[in-house]
Amino acid sequence: MSETKSSRVSVFLRERGAPAWAAATSHPMVAEIAAGSLPHGTFRRYFEQNVLYLGDYARAIGLITGKAPDLAAADVLSRFLRQIVGTEIPANLAFLERLGGSPAVAGADGGAGMLPATYAYTRHLLYTCAQGTCAEGLAAVLPCQWSYGELAAPLMASLPADPVYADWISMFGGDDYDALVAETTGLLDRLTGSGDDFVMQRLSLIFDTSTRYEVQFWDMAYGAAAGSGAPPGKEPVR
Repeated sequence: MSETKSSRVSVFLRERGAPAWAAATSHPMVAEIAAGSLPHGTFRRYFEQNVLYLGDYARAIGLITGKAPDLAAADVLSRFLRQIVGTEIPANLAFLERLGGSPAVAGADGGAGMLPATYAYTRHLLYTCAQGTCAEGLAAVLPCQWSYGELAAPLMASLPADPVYADWISMFGGDDYDALVAETTGLLDRLTGSGDDFVMQRLSLIFDTSTRYEVQFWDMAYGAAAGSGAPPGKEPVR
């Protein structure tokens, strides 16, 4: 890797894709969550898709856990997987019920019920984690985990009054979550070292693709045109 690039591959990837990263972490829907002004129907739509997404996200992490080169890497990845399966999926199902939705949506099979953005994002993750190296799989799954920690951290200082939004922010804004992100990004750095240009091009493509899908997922949940970040044109159906 060139001396002009960060010695940390994870930081280089994030900085290289800064515009898309900013679009994901400061999306208008995130701003409305922070203000507590997002309609509950819109947040319910997010969870209806996210419970489907997280099932395949967990499968993708499982695929790269099986490719861990050593026990230390397997330990980090297994705890990452446990965070999704043991904490985030149950929490998402609980949020869905609190917002009047049905947890039965999580039982959808083979992508049934997924909107196009959810389906495309999860196929990207599953393909990359199945066909690529452990490092390539990490580059695919990290933008989701990392961006949620980054968007939540500054919101912890002034949580919205609505407990649904406050509880959701708190799930990603704590020290334990930050520590796990530090371990997963650190693992990517260790696995890649000072990667050559071919490796960096491949990792950049994968990481950037996942980051763009993060933006599209927010757009889809918010009811905006893909990539526009514009507010929805009408009140969501409740």
